[in-house]
Amino acid sequence: MQSTDLGNKESGKLWHRKPSPAARDGIIVNIIHSSSDYLPKVLRFLNVAFDSSGDCLIAGDHQGNIYVFDLYGNRFNLVQRTAQACTALAFNLRRKSEFLVALADYSIKCFDSVTKELVSWMRGHESSVFSISVHASGRYAITTSSDTAQLWDLDTFQRKRKLNILQSVGIQKVFFLPLSNTILSCFKDNSIFAWECDTLSCKYQLPAPPESSSVLYKVFAVTRDGRILAAGGKSNHLHLWCLEAKQLFRIIQMPTKVRAIRHLEFLPDSFDAGSNQVLGVLSQDGIMRFVNIQTCKLLFEIGSLDEGISSSVISPHERYIASIMENGSLNIYSVQALTQEINKPPPPLVKVIEDLPKSKLNSGGLKMKVTSGRVQRPAKSRENKIQARILKQDLTGNFENKENEVSDGLNKKRLQILLKGYGEYPTKYRMFIWRSLLQLPENHTAFSSLVDKGVHVAFLNLQKKYPIKSRKLLRVLQRTLSALAHWSAIFSDTPYLPLLAFPFVKLFQNNQLICFEVVATLIINWCQHWFEYFPNPPINILSMIENVLAFHDKELLQHFIDHDITSQLYAWPLLETVFSEVLTREEWLKLFDNVFSNHPSFLLMTVVAYNTCSRAPLLSCSLRDDFEYFFHHRNNLDISVVIREVYHLMDTTPTDIHPNGKLDAFVALTKGQYPVFNQYPKFIVDYQTRERERIRNDELDFLRERQMVEDMQAEVDQQRVEDEAWYQKQELLRKAEETRREMLLQEEEKMVQQRQRLASVKRELRAKEMQLQDATRRRFLKLQQDQREMELRRLNDEIERKVHMRDQEIATTAKDLEMRHLELESQKRLYEKNLIRNQEAVAKEMREDADTYRRKVDLEEHMFHKLIEAGQTQNQKTQKWEEAKEKDFHLKSEKKASALSDASRKWFLEKELDDALEHAEHPYNTVPRCQSGQAASGYVPRTSQLKDSSEVDSSTHISLNQRRVQWDTMEQDLMERVRNLRQRLTAQARNRCRTPHLLAT
Repeated sequence: MQSTDLGNKESGKLWHRKPSPAARDGIIVNIIHSSSDYLPKVLRFLNVAFDSSGDCLIAGDHQGNIYVFDLYGNRFNLVQRTAQACTALAFNLRRKSEFLVALADYSIKCFDSVTKELVSWMRGHESSVFSISVHASGRYAITTSSDTAQLWDLDTFQRKRKLNILQSVGIQKVFFLPLSNTILSCFKDNSIFAWECDTLSCKYQLPAPPESSSVLYKVFAVTRDGRILAAGGKSNHLHLWCLEAKQLFRIIQMPTKVRAIRHLEFLPDSFDAGSNQVLGVLSQDGIMRFVNIQTCKLLFEIGSLDEGISSSVISPHERYIASIMENGSLNIYSVQALTQEINKPPPPLVKVIEDLPKSKLNSGGLKMKVTSGRVQRPAKSRENKIQARILKQDLTGNFENKENEVSDGLNKKRLQILLKGYGEYPTKYRMFIWRSLLQLPENHTAFSSLVDKGVHVAFLNLQKKYPIKSRKLLRVLQRTLSALAHWSAIFSDTPYLPLLAFPFVKLFQNNQLICFEVVATLIINWCQHWFEYFPNPPINILSMIENVLAFHDKELLQHFIDHDITSQLYAWPLLETVFSEVLTREEWLKLFDNVFSNHPSFLLMTVVAYNTCSRAPLLSCSLRDDFEYFFHHRNNLDISVVIREVYHLMDTTPTDIHPNGKLDAFVALTKGQYPVFNQYPKFIVDYQTRERERIRNDELDFLRERQMVEDMQAEVDQQRVEDEAWYQKQELLRKAEETRREMLLQEEEKMVQQRQRLASVKRELRAKEMQLQDATRRRFLKLQQDQREMELRRLNDEIERKVHMRDQEIATTAKDLEMRHLELESQKRLYEKNLIRNQEAVAKEMREDADTYRRKVDLEEHMFHKLIEAGQTQNQKTQKWEEAKEKDFHLKSEKKASALSDASRKWFLEKELDDALEHAEHPYNTVPRCQSGQAASGYVPRTSQLKDSSEVDSSTHISLNQRRVQWDTMEQDLMERVRNLRQRLTAQARNRCRTPHLLAT
């Protein structure tokens, strides 16, 4: 096993010596990617995907490095650094150099592996994308995450549809079925739906699996023909569903070591027509086991407990298996090496019996009979018993010629013996035997280069000439014919090439490479010299057939000549359709089992044998149309009889007319590149090509002109239609306008009538309203009058009540005033007595203070004289003391004057209050009482009251004058307030006297 470390290299070789994988493990190369840091570490590969050819694969690691590995060219290239881990890859797009990669940021990017440029960037997922499924045409792709699946158009890189589901359900996988327009969606609740890709309508839903073997599906795989679905999960049970019958038809139980299934992948086979029989099952132990789903036998396995597999991908053409190991490396396995034991050809059905020694051989009693699967012993004679031993086959092949050896270990001569015994090959091994007999090289790269050139211009309108119901079959036929035309120019001008290739296309429609190589091998060997007289039929080949027919059945040939039937009618229709028009499928397969097993002349002899075996109906025909119908339709003819007749003709035809001598032996296609095919008159083909190109250009010019004329005519017609439509529209508008005008007039009349009715209704309503208003007004006036009368009654009651209350209040007030007057009289006399007493006390006190002051002055003078004697120093103190005494005297004098002033003020206030009360009692007496009765009340003016205080000191008299001025000011203010109070009382009294006159009014 070779190992390659990518390191920091961007390109290089995968292996340095030709790999020779062992049958034990089948590993071609082990690829490791380690970093070149100080502490190197392995960069784990996460995803891998093959392209459509199967010779290139793409792989991405967890750091975002994406490599392309060319297994055919032994090269690897770093094509992109995304700087983030890739979660899914797809490499089978329509444009071969482009690939899709899903990244950890939930986006999908498309890169070109050649230019290494970003082609497109698609966003829309909100979680990691774990699956990318590409349609067989390469135009659409489905990306799947846990919460949604999205359908993308890879031509525009726009999202077409989005599948949203409930979070409680979840998506397991959504993918296209191979070679179909069906989308299969698998959910976490084991529900599986099939959808139509174009309309996205639900086609069907698979029923729930039985409860006895219920498995929560997690992984899925579908055969190439889209008929069988394999599903597995956390169990060792594997469910197989038939999608055509929509039912579970088989449950396979894996070995007990398998507890969970992590991945499923069908192993393709070129000769099983897409109904894959081998399924790879990757379990939890890292071992991928390949089992046959029909026989339920374990065929081989890859991986081990020490080197487990994380995921695997199988190439489309069954050549390689790419597995990502649990240690992060990438293993490339050879399927051929792994299946070397199981793909051995079946043991020969014929055993070789050695002859007995001549002394013991009884030549008259030995007779061998070959049967299926075993060799019967010779019949025992009555005379003696001769035993025969079945010996081992001679593996050295000394008695076989090297020219009889074909690929894959099969022997052509033994196959011919088997074919003669059974008449045909086993159906199960027919494709394998054909591939071995024709020695197909399977040049994938060369075929891909031919297919990549696209559809040839000669077959663009193939469906018009050959309307095939199956679109898939039409596409495969068109692609195969285009590849043949790109291989050799003559095939673009060969009119019968579709008829020649169609039966092989129908047989190998699921493997176009095999189909192309079978047709190419047929043309090179069994169609020798067919193109020497191009574009005419091969006159030389038809002459060979006519010579053989003349030798073996002159009567039939003479019958053809008599009715002007040439070999172009009785031989060429059979050759150009390779008998597909006159034979059924089984008969045709049986015939070509013999054709491919014999010399190329066998096909020409088959034409002669078909005519000779049909001589009776042919001799009865006389019209040309009958002959044409006979050689273009199926006839009641046993093909086994025809094949026996062919072998008879091959053995009995003379050498001089035998086609065997004029045709070369079988030559296989070369490996790697296809051989050059130029066995045709090149100048004619070139001339026809030029003429056809000229005619095509003229036709294109004519088509362009016709298209231009048609466009102009279409524009004129369109304009005319538009004009007519416009006129019709105008007419309709005019009629509609007249109708609307009439309707408007009618509506206006109705409106006038309605307005008249409405006016009368309004008048009636206005009259009713006026009546109602008048009634309401009268009612309101009556209510208002009642309210006023009630209010007057209430006012009268209130007046009477207030008069009564006033009388009571006046009587009460009079009594209170009398009592108050008595109290004031007594208080006045008391205050007068107190005032006289206080005045006498003040005068006395003032006299005493004056006497005291005089005594103090005398004492101070006496003391002054004493102090003078004491010294001058005491003069200042004495002066200060006198000042203090004088201030003290002045203060006391002011206090006494203030007390006297307060007493006088009290007396004055009482006097004024008495006058106010007296005025309130006699409001109509305009003469104030205080003016009329001053002498009677004993009022003494302030000047007379203060005469007794004339003896007061001059300084005291000055302070009293200041206090007297302040008192006068306050007295004037008080008099003003009393005057205002008197005016208010007078006004109230006048109002009270005026109220009875108002009430009477």
